Amino acid sequence: MKLHLMKILITLSLVLSFQALSEDWTHFRGPIGNGVSTERNLPIKLSEKNLKWSIPLPGRGLSGALVLGDKIILTCSSGPTQTRLHIIALDAKDGGTVWHRQFWATGRTMCHSKTSVAAPTPCSDGKNIYAVFSSNDVICLDLDGNLQWLRGLTADYANVSNSLGMSSSPLVTANTLVVQVENDSESYTLGLDKHTGINRWRLDRPKAANWTSPILLRKGLIGLQSKNGIDAIHTKDGSKAWEYDEGASTIPSSTVLNGVIYVPSHGITALELNNADASNTPTQLWQSTRLQLGTASPIVIGKNVFITNRAGVLTAGDTKTGERSWQLRLKGPFSATPISAGKYLYFVNEAGLLQVVDTEAEEGEIVGKLNLNDQILGSPAVGKGAIYIRSNTKVYKISK
Repeated sequence: MKLHLMKILITLSLVLSFQALSEDWTHFRGPIGNGVSTERNLPIKLSEKNLKWSIPLPGRGLSGALVLGDKIILTCSSGPTQTRLHIIALDAKDGGTVWHRQFWATGRTMCHSKTSVAAPTPCSDGKNIYAVFSSNDVICLDLDGNLQWLRGLTADYANVSNSLGMSSSPLVTANTLVVQVENDSESYTLGLDKHTGINRWRLDRPKAANWTSPILLRKGLIGLQSKNGIDAIHTKDGSKAWEYDEGASTIPSSTVLNGVIYVPSHGITALELNNADASNTPTQLWQSTRLQLGTASPIVIGKNVFITNRAGVLTAGDTKTGERSWQLRLKGPFSATPISAGKYLYFVNEAGLLQVVDTEAEEGEIVGKLNLNDQILGSPAVGKGAIYIRSNTKVYKISK
């Protein structure tokens, strides 16, 4: 009886721990990088009352925010050539500055006027914050803003850059920080020891500008997307588990849900992971050229995978067949990938218009709008009943 009770308590503890962790937004597109939030208390019928605060930032950027407990973590860059790098923690309650750290860029800061040196979204393992900048500077701070280590990758790899700027976001899993640095010259992905920043492994990658981010397939196994397709990599040693070699986009990233990878390849290609250690090449479930993406990555809710094209048209495709279910025209254009909570999708366009879509309506329905009247290119973050949206100069909190 005591043993049975102990098992129940352990199980309950694990569930509560997972729920507490799931409240944090720890990576680009959330805890597991698919844009799906467990929040069930986000506002739907939007009005100005839902805008709780907006805070000016000390520099520009389009990286997404992290939500870590009561802290909102953001990066930005400042100066005439964006050589000043900023990592900031704000109080989620009122937007007040908790701490603010600044560094000098050690690598190239050239980038397109639409983007920024602070384009990659940082990540966290719950103990430390890992920020990567387009200058190929990697910075690790603890949650109180204390520097743990810093590495300027240009010192070791001098030819890494592209004329438009880098934007691939890092991913941390197990003891490895994955930094994907792919471009037209010296192209590679690093697996760094998350405690020290020292290389655990380095992989040569296809020489082509690439703005996609690593995806988590399961703990210790990540997917690297390039113009050639997808490579599944073991993060402990950088060895390859399998590859999909039919090509893929270099802008929108793949997404994973329930053991299926939705790859921006020939429209969308759905691949099913085959076994527990994912060492075998996935089975292709379907491929749909009718699901053509723009800049935003795909997102999955229930029985549909959703894509947004360059014209701002939202398309729902059946996750089992790839067949188009319905389409809904939104007001675009979109650079930011949407996030989901329950049956709702939250889109923010480049002019700062937030649109909420009910995906269970027969043909999809826009049920809420809020105009922030600001240029927004980065994807929203979610935490504890609020949405955090950053523009080039500000961050906004939206909640009930």
